[in-house]
Amino acid sequence: MSRDVQVTFDAHDPKALSSFWRDVLGYVHPGPPGVELPEGADPLAAWDDFLAGIGVPAGERDTRSAIEDPDGRGPRLFFQRVPEGKSAKNRVHLDVRAAPGLRGEERMAALEAECERLVKLGATRVARHEPAPPMSAGHIVMTDPEGNEFCLD
Repeated sequence: MSRDVQVTFDAHDPKALSSFWRDVLGYVHPGPPGVELPEGADPLAAWDDFLAGIGVPAGERDTRSAIEDPDGRGPRLFFQRVPEGKSAKNRVHLDVRAAPGLRGEERMAALEAECERLVKLGATRVARHEPAPPMSAGHIVMTDPEGNEFCLD
């Protein structure tokens, strides 16, 4: 029997980091429990109102955030505030499939275009690895705004 997976990120700013990954992956922030959001409503604003309504102090309202795949296929990503900084290379990272089915220069051009978009969102480009068939189709290593490594694959 398979299991659902949630990927958890430690973060200094869960709301900002979840917003970055929302835009990278095309995910959405879910609304608060029991709250029906009208079309076009901002779920993060709804969370602020919800947390204020249940008495959570303002300084504790950005300790957690989550995003979900609107199609229900991908894992939920959860972001939790931690006091310590990132001290070494992360042992688990995400591979963002930005060029499925493409090969060679067409693939690398698609990865470069996505890399450019993500840099505008706050990512940092680290390195480009050229295709080396048959074992590697090529990829670009990047970091998110808090230094977590991921690959455009």
